Amino acid sequence: MLEVTDLWKVYRSKAGDYIALNGVSFTAGDGDFVAVVGPSGSGKTTLLNLLGALDTPTRGDIVLDGVSYSSVGAAGLAELRKRLGFVFQTYNLLPHLTAMENVELPAIAAGIPPEDRRARAVELLKSLGLGDKLDRFPAYLSGGEQQRVAIARALINDPKLILADEPTGNLDSRNAQYVAELLQQVNRERGKTIVLVTHNMEIARYAKRIFHLRDGRIVKEEVVAG
Repeated sequence: MLEVTDLWKVYRSKAGDYIALNGVSFTAGDGDFVAVVGPSGSGKTTLLNLLGALDTPTRGDIVLDGVSYSSVGAAGLAELRKRLGFVFQTYNLLPHLTAMENVELPAIAAGIPPEDRRARAVELLKSLGLGDKLDRFPAYLSGGEQQRVAIARALINDPKLILADEPTGNLDSRNAQYVAELLQQVNRERGKTIVLVTHNMEIARYAKRIFHLRDGRIVKEEVVAG
């Protein structure tokens, strides 16, 4: 489903080259749940940006469902992004839109009719325990509730791959655990493939596999028991 081959990202400047990723390779099948952990500067966010088609590698390739990122051009990468779900540390909700309207946004971009996207948004928010807060604005939601809205938004277009960048980084331990459990539930019950970037090993252990990244390289792969 997802195949990453010899992925490099080198930032060039007058001060010299900085190697953010150094030959990263791995695969993730349908319904996999992969966590990427490592210290600051290890290349975690760079990797996620490349997987999300938000940046292009210096060398190497990513193939998603048989489509090579390197072969489709800028317009093709924009189409690929519509097939992905994104969950960010800072939620990235629009403050002037309600929870339901925030969830609907990607469906609008995908051209889904209003009645259909509204029904999907309601179903997702109810499934994540927010059925009584459909019309709340982000300022009136807790951090954990905002992240649940962000997860619903990531699911609205029924993507096969969800990319989560430190999704619990701004949450207290109780809400962090709850969000991690929700991602695990999305993986198990909805069959979504998830790539989660985190510095928190307790959160990483909700995944099925953990890749340890250091200095732009995968130095260890760990299979999570259970």
